Amino acid sequence: MGNTAATTLNKKSWTSYIGEYAAFIALVLLVVVISIISPEFRTAGNFLNLLRQATFNGLIAFGMTCVILSDGIDLSVGSTLALSAVICAELIMKGCPAILAMLVALVAGTLLGAVSGLLVTKGRLQPFIATLVTMTAYRGLAMIITDGKPISRLADNIASSGNEFAFKLVGKGNFCGIPIPAILLIFALVVFFFVLNKTTFGRKVYATGSNAKCAKLVGVNITKTKIIVYAISGFMSALTGLILISRLDSAQPTLGDGYELDAIAAVALGGTSMSGGRGKITGTIAGVLIIAVLNNGMNLLEVSTYYQDVIKAVVILVAVLSDRKR
Repeated sequence: MGNTAATTLNKKSWTSYIGEYAAFIALVLLVVVISIISPEFRTAGNFLNLLRQATFNGLIAFGMTCVILSDGIDLSVGSTLALSAVICAELIMKGCPAILAMLVALVAGTLLGAVSGLLVTKGRLQPFIATLVTMTAYRGLAMIITDGKPISRLADNIASSGNEFAFKLVGKGNFCGIPIPAILLIFALVVFFFVLNKTTFGRKVYATGSNAKCAKLVGVNITKTKIIVYAISGFMSALTGLILISRLDSAQPTLGDGYELDAIAAVALGGTSMSGGRGKITGTIAGVLIIAVLNNGMNLLEVSTYYQDVIKAVVILVAVLSDRKR
């Protein structure tokens, strides 16, 4: 009897262990398979490029993780990114110092995210509906500000007003051969890991997503917590927008279109429950890298973009079904 019980416990521990690190196991297998098929994938230059590409989805996905952990969802991240980037670009074109314009854009993104949180909490709207509204509104505002046209040649205008180095550093800079965007991604990962696992606020986020009624009974301010997580999501979207316009040297009202889908996919692939209350930021980074490796590998293998969408959809479906089973 004792041996049988021990064997059962052993199986359960192995099952839970594999379930916890499923995203990392899948990532390693994916890297090995693509490395065997495509020698170009194994090059140092390609890995650095992959890291740079992963930054955009990764930063947004970190904010999205907080929202989903609190039992919400944010469809407005792509539009928030675009509107914040357009605000920054417009200020630069009007002669505003680049650093000040970037700070204003970050504040604007944070406030835009907080508006979504207010609609969810004070407006009592479902997160899907609330952020669908803000997604549409913010994209429309970005179109109105730019008249539907891209704002180009930002670096030339910055050169005349100063702070050109700071603007270019965010999107194009390198430190010891590592792209600055990748360094920002690693730094953000450390910050989010600490906040979610080692602070009172992190425990409040998990408690809100697990059972909001019980969390409220033990003194958690549900309204404040949800507004903050949406504000964090808005901030991360704005930061991603700044990296993009620095890299592209232009701001377009269509920037970030569809980014919300990749961010949600990365969070789901990383094992975060779509019902809230369970998940890890380390899982999210694994999900981000899986999507980045898939995109990069399929591009190197010259897989049609139509097939790429289908393959990514299947991968996401498997991840969500596995989550429901767990």
